[in-house]
This record gives sequence, C-alpha cells and structure tokens, in this order.
Amino acid sequence: MRLREWTADDAEPVLRAFLAEDMRAQSAEPIRTRDDAVRWIEGWQGRGHAFAVELDGRVVGNVAVTGIDRHDNGWVSYWTTAEARGRGVAARATGLLAEWAFAERGLFRLELGHRTNNLASCKVALRAGFAAEGIERGKLVYDGVRHDVERHARLATD
Repeated sequence: MRLREWTADDAEPVLRAFLAEDMRAQSAEPIRTRDDAVRWIEGWQGRGHAFAVELDGRVVGNVAVTGIDRHDNGWVSYWTTAEARGRGVAARATGLLAEWAFAERGLFRLELGHRTNNLASCKVALRAGFAAEGIERGKLVYDGVRHDVERHARLATD
C-alpha cells in the first residue's frame, strides 16, 4: 500500500467509487461524470492534504487531513472503494496518514467523526489508533433524518 498525490489520471477510479450508491452522499457535489471526478480531484488543492490510496497499483481509496488550525489540529476523512472494504485498507491508510501528518506536517491532534450507525467506520478509526471521545447529538442530517456522530481523536503522543 502507498499514499500518493491525486492526479487527473485518477478520475476513473474516483468516478467508479462515487457512482456506488453508498458513496453518492459522501461528496458535496454529485460525481456522475469523468469531468466531475476531475473537479473533485482538483478541489483538494489548497484545502489540506489528500492522498490516493494505492494497493497493488490500483487506486482503492482516499485519505485526507483538512481544517488544519493554528493549534496544529486537523480533521481526517477516508473512503475506500467497495472492492477494498473489509480488508483493513482504510485503517492502514488512515494510520499512514496520521503518521505522515505528525511527522511531516507537524500536527499534534487529528480528529474524525462517523455516524453512530456506521460501525465499519468506527472500526477503521479504532484500528488506526483514534480513541473514541464522545457523541455529538444530531450533528448530521441525511434525507431529513438527523444522525448522531461519534468523535475520535489521535494525538502525536499516543
């Protein structure tokens, strides 16, 4: 596995990932065409650090740290393609991202959150070394339904 910068050549795997029903709501703008996927890739510029997750030479996901503040805190996000799920890819990639963020970017605290009904994402966070810190009630709304979010964090000193 390796993490690398996104390029416009990665548009096809991004498009395939976001055409999956469970990924459609994971982007602020719909990704339905190759041009949409290129815009998604280009949209990371200046927003933080996003990396394509490569496994056996194929792009199978994304890990990112954004929202970096003056306190050296950052917000982590991740996704994997359907074929990569259940293989520990997201947890390993998120762990690599955390190591990079602490060593190369000098961050101290990384945070992430997931809906409380997303047990797979919770497992990713825990396996990547992010301790659960609490529940944010009613934080997200999808299709008119409010969802609680569990917050996790990992410190450079963990």
